[in-house]
Amino acid sequence: MAHPKRKISKTRRDKRRTHYKATAPKIAVDAVTGEAHLYHRAHWHEGKLYYRGQVLIDNAEEVEA
Repeated sequence: MAHPKRKISKTRRDKRRTHYKATAPKIAVDAVTGEAHLYHRAHWHEGKLYYRGQVLIDNAEEVEA
């Protein structure tokens, strides 16, 4: 019966057994602007903040005080 010459550490053993892999982030394309962005994230395009195709913030508008 085969025996290892040295003890395998728990960390080394667990690294070998893991199935966790890094994945690339999902990229979406906004239908209104055509801008690529991360899913479920608002993104800026030409001074406007878009989320799900709608303008949330428009920097071109002046704020009345």
